[in-house]
Amino acid sequence: MSVADWTGTLINWQAALKDLREIIAPAFGRREQHQSANAFIDGVLSGAERKTGWMLAEEAGFERPYRIQSLLGRSSWSADELCRLVRCYAIEALGDPDGVLVVDETGFLKKGTASAGVARQYSGTAGRIENCQIGVFAAYASRFGHALVDRRLYLPRVWADDAARRAKAHVPEEVEFATKPVMAREMIAGLLDEGIPCRFVLADAVYGSDRQFRRMLETREQSYVLAVRSTHMVRFFQDEMLIQTDPATLFAALDADMWQRSPAGEGAKGPRLYDWARLPLGTARENGFDRWMLARRSRHDPEAVAYYFAFAPAETPLAELAAAAGLRWTIEECFLRAKDDLGLDHCEARSWHGWHRHMSLVMAGAAFLARLTAEQRRDGWGKPNKTSPVLQLGAA
Repeated sequence: MSVADWTGTLINWQAALKDLREIIAPAFGRREQHQSANAFIDGVLSGAERKTGWMLAEEAGFERPYRIQSLLGRSSWSADELCRLVRCYAIEALGDPDGVLVVDETGFLKKGTASAGVARQYSGTAGRIENCQIGVFAAYASRFGHALVDRRLYLPRVWADDAARRAKAHVPEEVEFATKPVMAREMIAGLLDEGIPCRFVLADAVYGSDRQFRRMLETREQSYVLAVRSTHMVRFFQDEMLIQTDPATLFAALDADMWQRSPAGEGAKGPRLYDWARLPLGTARENGFDRWMLARRSRHDPEAVAYYFAFAPAETPLAELAAAAGLRWTIEECFLRAKDDLGLDHCEARSWHGWHRHMSLVMAGAAFLARLTAEQRRDGWGKPNKTSPVLQLGAA
């Protein structure tokens, strides 16, 4: 690349960052808050190894971390409004009729007991019970890329029932104990209400096993592919008989010709090929949608089988369900990049609002990078992006 090309790329990058700053400005009540937020985002996009208050202040040229700490703690501004603006910004770049919403949780290891929501609880990130916070997140993925678009801190019951502890961490009075599937159900319903273009909703077995989560999506006629454990009890009617079984038993005696080889997205070495099969759960529904049990089997280890509940228009081919199931990894990629590169897990704030502010600001930096990637892909393909007018940045 020539010097001129490098200069042009730098100018475009700076112009894009200026656009982001202008878009998020309405979330902040004062100019000083907006300037501090810009410094915070610049810092998470920098090469600083740790995105702590002192390191971000140093990157910004501040003598002390007061402004960064005040941004997360003492100042008054809406993290939810910032998150909404970041989401609109991301969807404008990534929005596609074939896009998907993915929900999952991730853990943040902590020391002590003062940080909002911290407790000894299972963290999938660590793979064991740890002293940590758990955040439930939603990501959006399409052919243009993927980005985190919503976040909520899980409040364990030991916190929800402790008024003194809640007050010290500034947990709002209206926040009550809710399980992760309930949080996900409310989050996804809200995102769909905003008109985000979504072909499928995807999630792991924590959420796929929740009947109310599936029912909410079916009531909205929203297609989904949700993972489920091999031992999950499945009930459905077939020839007017109630069948009660589990996914492993359901597929155990399936004929070989019922399995179809299909990719579950692209891997480092090309398409990730698996053997797939599906079985209907009852008769076709009057609204034109069907429910299936879906199975994915490793080509190299026939005993390695994953199972899913699927709901989609009756004419949906098996290959499309397989491709959708394979997109669940995108939220894991979002977590990995946001933690490794942008400091998603470097939050030092102990308060409820401090956690949500930190996550929203890091998500802004991640959305900026996702938008740059999307524009590069779109330029390479020569295809303009068309998004729903509901999702314009000025929408409430």
